[in-house]
Amino acid sequence: MSGEAAPARGRSGAIDGFRGLAALSTVAFHVWQQYFRYDARGSHPPVDDPVLGAVFSLEVIDLFFVLSAYLLTLSYARAAIDGRSTRPARLFLFRRAIRILPLYVLAVLVVWASRNPTLPGNWRDLVEHLTFTHVFDQQRIFYTLGPTWSLSLEVLFYLALVALGPLAVRVCRPLRRRRSRVAVCAAGCAFLFAAPLAWIAVAHYGFGVPHTDWVVYFGPQARFGGFAAGMGLAVATVALGDRGRLGPRTALLVAVLALAGLFALSLDSGPENFTFTFYHPIAAALWTVLLLGTLHVRRRTVWQTPLTSRWPAAVGLVSYSLFIWHEPVMLQLHRAGLLPTDQAGFPLALLVTFLVTLPVAAASYWLVEYPASLLGRLKDHRGRPREFYPEPATR
Repeated sequence: MSGEAAPARGRSGAIDGFRGLAALSTVAFHVWQQYFRYDARGSHPPVDDPVLGAVFSLEVIDLFFVLSAYLLTLSYARAAIDGRSTRPARLFLFRRAIRILPLYVLAVLVVWASRNPTLPGNWRDLVEHLTFTHVFDQQRIFYTLGPTWSLSLEVLFYLALVALGPLAVRVCRPLRRRRSRVAVCAAGCAFLFAAPLAWIAVAHYGFGVPHTDWVVYFGPQARFGGFAAGMGLAVATVALGDRGRLGPRTALLVAVLALAGLFALSLDSGPENFTFTFYHPIAAALWTVLLLGTLHVRRRTVWQTPLTSRWPAAVGLVSYSLFIWHEPVMLQLHRAGLLPTDQAGFPLALLVTFLVTLPVAAASYWLVEYPASLLGRLKDHRGRPREFYPEPATR
């Protein structure tokens, strides 16, 4: 094992750990939402404790956006800044398709069919989910698979990246100074992060659009900042290289401050206040700081130990399946009377949901995700169909 291999594997393990913890947090968040109660006096959380409420209501979707954009932008950042090569767009999109589509399409069809037993059913909901356009439908954005509105944004980001990534490479190629190339890439990421901020500010303060207008505040024009932050992290890590890597103490301090900021953000957030309105751009920036303090380090830190342990990595492996199936499983358990009905039963409901959804996610990974991933072998590194039976050379 070379001296450089261990840190790389450590960073990869930390990313898997982040995915696992974020997936578990997502499940807890939606069980928490399920046990909210509303009446004339307002909303009532299942546990009337602001500290616990801040923990359970911490939304981690921006972490998924930042992580995804960081990992997928790295190759373009290296090409634009250091002149390295990139893989063809068709190969990138093919691999993203086999990663996302098989499980997603299966889950949409299964859940939609179970809720629409007679045809034609809500055919528009089905079409929108299969085309990833439900994020633009105020009524159906959370139908069928509620959390998958975020996958609509993921798909749009993939399309944006294969357009913007090669463009950045072409713009940077004539620039002789590395500093200039870094500045161009950083400026592009800053613009992409600032544009949603401006949209949110104008919508909220200029036109008074309420937060329940899902299309306005959940669409790409409002949520692309999370991807932009991840793109900026990729540019920063490529620009820095091995320089400026954080020592263990500094990295731990950065991680603690970022986590404290995320907790304070969740604690202070309330309908229509400043932290609620700009929750997601702020959260994306804090998640980016946390990732920087975890990934851009000289050696393994105390903070990385729990992230790279066995169980977060195992959950990270099945995190996509867990994300896809946890809501329909939770709702089915509730309909079957297997979850408590009153708010006092929230802890038991959380435990039961975890105990059922984790095995379902593991089965889904090995039966659907893993076999689908083998389709990646159909194309070579240039995106061309792989020749499995080449003709013997003729003399």
